[in-house]
Amino acid sequence: MTTYAALLRGINVGGSRRLPMADLRTLMSSLELDGVRTHLQSGQAVFTTERGDEQCLADELGRAIEARFGFAVDVIVRGHAYLKAVAENCPFPAVELEARQLHVTYFSAPVTPDRYAEIDQAAYLPEEFRLGDRCLYLYAPEGLGRSKLAEVLSRPRSTRGLVATSRNWNTVLKLVELTRQPAQGA
Repeated sequence: MTTYAALLRGINVGGSRRLPMADLRTLMSSLELDGVRTHLQSGQAVFTTERGDEQCLADELGRAIEARFGFAVDVIVRGHAYLKAVAENCPFPAVELEARQLHVTYFSAPVTPDRYAEIDQAAYLPEEFRLGDRCLYLYAPEGLGRSKLAEVLSRPRSTRGLVATSRNWNTVLKLVELTRQPAQGA
């Protein structure tokens, strides 16, 4: 059994695309995913399964959510080892920063630097970003809500053809913790 996190994009934000976490847990359990737990209301679920294809799991969950709730939701599924590596490979001094200053955008597929070549990073300093393995790290000293660089990074040309969903550093670390061991019970 492997423990995974499902990252749902854009649910329960601003009163739209409501997806109660209790209902999500029930739905995921009906898909024969074990030990389903959720974290916060913004779309993180942890579960175990013997099925090992992250993309198939994400597609299955996305289809089930649309069938049950009537709206499409992009889903990324990642295992503990990947989530741990993302946290460990952060190119910024995470322990020295406030969690609101550091964010990770998870992508459904690898990204190459050419996708962001048009961005003049010096123009956004002290904000910075670095690419990782199917992720992007963003350092935004004033937080995401005030970040000009985050606006540019989220434009469609940067994410075209990808599912992308961002989490703050506290959530990044919590997902590592929650996926560390198989979930017990529902």
